[in-house]
Amino acid sequence: MKKPFVGILLGLSLAGMSAAPALASAPQAAPAEVVAPAAVDFAGTVALSNCSGSVVRAPSSLPTDPALVLSNGHCLETGMPTAGQVIKDRASSRTFSLLNSAATKVGTLQANRIAYATMTDTDISIYRLTKTYQQIQSQYGIGALTLNDVRPAQGSAITVVSGYWKRTYSCNVDGFAYRLKEGEWTWKDSVRYTSSCNTIGGTSGSPVIDNTTGKVVAVNNTGNESGGSCTLNNPCEVDQNGAVTVRQGINYAQHTYTIVPCIAPGNVIDLNRAGCALPKP
Repeated sequence: MKKPFVGILLGLSLAGMSAAPALASAPQAAPAEVVAPAAVDFAGTVALSNCSGSVVRAPSSLPTDPALVLSNGHCLETGMPTAGQVIKDRASSRTFSLLNSAATKVGTLQANRIAYATMTDTDISIYRLTKTYQQIQSQYGIGALTLNDVRPAQGSAITVVSGYWKRTYSCNVDGFAYRLKEGEWTWKDSVRYTSSCNTIGGTSGSPVIDNTTGKVVAVNNTGNESGGSCTLNNPCEVDQNGAVTVRQGINYAQHTYTIVPCIAPGNVIDLNRAGCALPKP
């Protein structure tokens, strides 16, 4: 999982878990920035204490709705959810560094709720902020990224934008893993990158942006670091027949089009809405 080791130790401590397994190795220094395609920049991305993220909106979200921040479930300040666990509408006061197009911090945003989080079937966290999209736009001149409501196509050109490292990675959608298994967690229909998206610790939660539409199609979450099979930091692919494939050095993301049907008016996460298939508590 793509978050720095220091963040993992904190998360495990908060959750009362053993800190023995290292979910991602800590980079020794910030890597050199890689320039993204001209149409993709850092505006609307955020840096968490241990991960990356972005301010996002559904296609139907209104300017007056409370803004949402998207990241990974394994990036929660309270520690990683266990397999089968779903967190919904829990109080939070987490803060996020908001970036502009040049990756400069322009302000601090604060959450008041964890609207939704899980590491079952997918790996996402959705925070509700104390400010509306309109307030963020007025104060900082930054708009939210829009979640695409359709599944990305194989071969699509994409950019992973890390607010934590202020770095981008450009590649294509190589394909999809029917099941992606890492330790106790299993994710469905994960996005597999081509090899040039060599994401590292701290990129967890980064929005994956379609270069053509500029919309968010996935959220970056993991990769196979050392060739292990189905272990922490070494996810494996499992097909419909149970056959296991290991792709060392290849990284993955979780679809976000599945979130859109679950966002009700007022940016409320409603798991009972028609078309919403996110796991329920």
